[in-house]
Amino acid sequence: MHEIHIGHLSEFPERRGKVVRIGELELAMFRLSDGTVKAVENLCPHKSGKLSEGIVCDHHVYCPLHDWKIDLQDGMVQAPDDGCVRTFEVEVGDSGQVFLKMNNTATKVS
Repeated sequence: MHEIHIGHLSEFPERRGKVVRIGELELAMFRLSDGTVKAVENLCPHKSGKLSEGIVCDHHVYCPLHDWKIDLQDGMVQAPDDGCVRTFEVEVGDSGQVFLKMNNTATKVS
């Protein structure tokens, strides 16, 4: 597992999406009310809506195109719809530094 420094917690607005690109991969990152940061692939499985533009409520994001409700914990689309998005492990250090844990060695963040 490889850690990639993404930024500081202060750079992530609460309950709003932030786009982070790592090579070809585009992530939607969300700082939740409890201070945790979640990362999912930035594409709704329905019509490829940009999840980073969605509304966040509790630990869910609502796709801005068709209001699909997606759990940021596990990436599962909530009933009555179905599907899932890839999730990525995020760690916030004691100093507020945010790290994305990746299985490969891609390190270029933009």
